[in-house]
This record gives sequence, C-alpha cells and structure tokens, in this order.
Amino acid sequence: MNAGERTAAEGAAGQRSEAGLRHRQEQGELRVRSAEAFRRLVREHDLATAYERTDVVVAADAGFTDQASLHLSLGPTDPPIRLQRIEMAGVQGLASGGSGELVLPIGGGMGDPERSSGAAVLDRLLRGQAVPLAAAGEATRQHPRRDLNTELTLERIAAGRLLLHRAIGENGVVAVSSLPGICHSPIGPLLGPLTTGLYSCGGAGSIGMTSPGLRALGPGSPVLVAGAIGWVMGSGSGHQPEPRRQASGHARTPGAVAAVAVDLHGLDPRWLRPCHFEGHGSGLLVAIAAPVPLLSLSTARWAATGPEALQTPVLDLAIPRRVKPALGQVSYAELQQGSFAIQGHRLRCAPAHSPRLAASITERLITLLQSGAFPLRLPALPLGSRAGLVPLDP
Repeated sequence: MNAGERTAAEGAAGQRSEAGLRHRQEQGELRVRSAEAFRRLVREHDLATAYERTDVVVAADAGFTDQASLHLSLGPTDPPIRLQRIEMAGVQGLASGGSGELVLPIGGGMGDPERSSGAAVLDRLLRGQAVPLAAAGEATRQHPRRDLNTELTLERIAAGRLLLHRAIGENGVVAVSSLPGICHSPIGPLLGPLTTGLYSCGGAGSIGMTSPGLRALGPGSPVLVAGAIGWVMGSGSGHQPEPRRQASGHARTPGAVAAVAVDLHGLDPRWLRPCHFEGHGSGLLVAIAAPVPLLSLSTARWAATGPEALQTPVLDLAIPRRVKPALGQVSYAELQQGSFAIQGHRLRCAPAHSPRLAASITERLITLLQSGAFPLRLPALPLGSRAGLVPLDP
C-alpha cells in the first residue's frame, strides 16, 4: 500500500473519541484484546478489519527494577516520636520530615542474598508477615520519645505507596559480555566472551512497542501494577523522549520512560517478586499492564507490528563506562528463538523478564476493562520533553 492509499484507508476507517470508547465501556460493549490477539487478528484478516473489531489493546511488561522506593505513613505513638533514623528488618530507611513518614529503598544490598532488602520487606508485608521496625527519634518538646521498637504488618501501616521511578520503558537492550568468564550485570549473569545474552524488553506486546513514545500514557494515566490500579506520575528515570527510531516510529534504543505510583494495600504478590542479582544487589520483578486505545488506524498499525520488524541494541556490559559499546541491532523475532548472531558470534539468549507474568496481568486488565472496573482515560498531558539522562561529570 502506497502513502496515498494508506491515507485514504485511514480516512475511511475514521477517528474514534475517548467519549465514544467510554460509552461503549459503560454499555458493556468495549472490545478489548491482548496485543498478541490483535496481531493474530491482523494476520487472519487485515489491519482495517482488526481495527474495526477492536477498541483497546492491552500491552504489558514484567521486568526487573531496582529504581523504586517504598513510602510509608505510620500512625502516631504515645508519647509522640519524630523519626530520625529508621531500620526495617535490617534495611536502613530515611525519615522524610514528618512525624511518621519514612522511605525505604527497594534496591541495593550487594552482600548476602539472604539478607533482607527493601524488595524483601515489601514481599513480607504483602504476604501478611510482621516486619521488625527500630527507630530513633529527635527529641523535641512536642515529640519527646527517643526510640521505638515494634513490628509492622500491612494492617498497621496507615498509608503506603510504591514508587517505581522507572516503571515503563519504551524499549530495552540485549546485554552481553566481551570478557571471558561470568559478568554480573544488573539483569543477570552473562557468560563471555560473547557466549550468552539477556534481553530486558518483551518486544511486540510490551507497552513501549505497542505505543511508541508512550503516547497512550501521561501524568494521571491509570495502569495496572501488580493487580492494583496505579497512576503515571510523569517522566521517569532515564527518560529519553527522542531516541533513534525505525521508519515505523518504534524506538531502536531505550527511549521514553514513565514513573508510576501505586497504593501499597492493593498490591498482589502474584505479580510482584523480590530478587537478588549477585554482584549487583536486590531488585523487584513487577508486572504492569496498560490499555492502549485504538483511536485511529495509525495507532492500530503501531500495535500490529510484529517481533520480526522490531529491533533492540546489543550492548557490551563488561565495560564499566557510562556509554556501553554497542555491537549492533537484533530483532525480537531472533531473540525469541533462543539465539542470535552478532559480529560473527552465535549467542544463546534468554529473557530478563517474565513473559508468563506479563501474559497473566494482561488477561486481568482485559477483564477489568470489560467489566468497567478499570477507568479508560487518555492522558491530559504527554510525558515531558526534557531528557532525563543528564551526565553527572566532575
């Protein structure tokens, strides 16, 4: 189809409105498909037919992150205490200024994997276990208490939220190592030289590849985070709104990033797992799903793009520099076959994410959208245009 025919087809298909999709949802008639099911419908018929039969595509990611923090609001003590130093299950926290406000990092912890981490503390709370809390207070006339030793359960926490500073990324990377032996990377161990690889993004069906530029998301956009409704706060850590792109508009490299906040009390441990990477530290595996409304044939075309047409960069993580050497590009279709070729080498590869959890939370969001239990809302504002990777050089 040439450019003129494509434009005519899009005009014939017509534009959809947010109000129209909300009305269909209220009537129980919203047509929702997973990204995989939508691509299959395109193959069986054509893009225009699939677009006519689908209102919303659900995309999902289930990747690892250590760029997150747990924010807790504790109730008052008697006598009152103004928190100054905090430790939960051996993890150092930060008193954030209020009398009962504290922040616990999710990542970190290079040592013994059995040692508790912020991710492990979160997992224990969600599974109904008690977590020891030791705190020191800054004695004042209104807050005379100097220390506090108790146990916290989820029910004893007044309010809490998980902040994912790098929740949703537009694309990922393939990590490899050029050095002999094992290279401990932030997404898992790599065997070198150029023997194994790990890829951090699911490709077709991921949120960033279904909606290039994360156009379907912005401040206030609802997303499903580990079974709970969370909200996009804005641009996330490492946000790059203008990466190199393919002719289709999809990012060739990690691009736009969204930060997300979610209420602690709604999280489900089925879709959230603590993890530990030797030589790097602790992190969190978290499943996130987002609706991508198909408002035009252009948005449908992005969602219909298959793994054979989507690419990701291969980076050498054995080099401890800010800019990692790029060894080339590889398609997600190759990665999903279990091996790929780069610079004359054939490497075995595996996902550094969970396709199973991504598929599971996709089905959950489809059910919530169809029942009307999940809000369908377009972003009032796009993600920021300012790049989030500004080098910190001396």
